Amino acid sequence: MLERTPHEDRTKVTFVLPADGPPGPVSVVGDFNDWQPGIHTLRPRKDGKRAVTVEPGPERAHSFRYLAAGDYWFNEEGDDEHDGSNSRPHT
Repeated sequence: MLERTPHEDRTKVTFVLPADGPPGPVSVVGDFNDWQPGIHTLRPRKDGKRAVTVEPGPERAHSFRYLAAGDYWFNEEGDDEHDGSNSRPHT
């Protein structure tokens, strides 16, 4: 699930996943962090989910995927727009 928080010239995006699925560490990897795993690792939050907030930049859409332990790549669930195999939501 994505949570968007608009600011003056850009939107902060919070990437949210359940605490237990998939197991182990998960990071969001995309064009906003040069596809580098581990830069934006999801952390537990008080509601029992895991999340990380990113300021992806002024562009209206960004490509990303999640990377979990064991080199398991996956997309945002329910995301209708894709750039190849990557999720591409509008921010």
